[in-house]
Amino acid sequence: MKTLSEQLTMYAKYHRDPRNIATHFVGIPMIVVAIAILLAKPSFMVAGVLVSPALLLVVGSSIYYLKLSLALGVLMSVLFALTIYVANTVAAMSTQVWLAWGVGLFVIGWVVQFFGHYYEGKKPAFIDDLSGLLIGPLFVVCELLFVFGMLPKTREVIEREAGEIRHQTGPQAKAS
Repeated sequence: MKTLSEQLTMYAKYHRDPRNIATHFVGIPMIVVAIAILLAKPSFMVAGVLVSPALLLVVGSSIYYLKLSLALGVLMSVLFALTIYVANTVAAMSTQVWLAWGVGLFVIGWVVQFFGHYYEGKKPAFIDDLSGLLIGPLFVVCELLFVFGMLPKTREVIEREAGEIRHQTGPQAKAS
């Protein structure tokens, strides 16, 4: 299994433009919530716990993140718990509302993502490696932590291997 730094570096190589990273702060949470909403049905009670495909996906993802990093795994698990709460709330609404929110967030999230990759001038990471779909949410959380000066060693490794964040296209790229 690849280490946390290896996974984040692989993903970061496709995400070095600040505009692309900014779109990921919006698009990826929308997609994650959308997937949770859409997978929140069907659900059934097991020992007082509402079990759905969304919950099973979240548990599996959380275990993977915990193996990469205990602290980040706990943080991601908390964020996923909030996501499951939102997903279950929406799934309890009418089928029309459930589908509108799930499909709407999913489509808009991907439009935002591809808009960011237009600036990057690179395809999304998951095109070459499907693990990018799992690393994307973790990447966004780590980038947010980097903004607050956290995980400096991880950031240093990523920037050394993937390069610094800079405009990849347009007049700003030509000036570099």
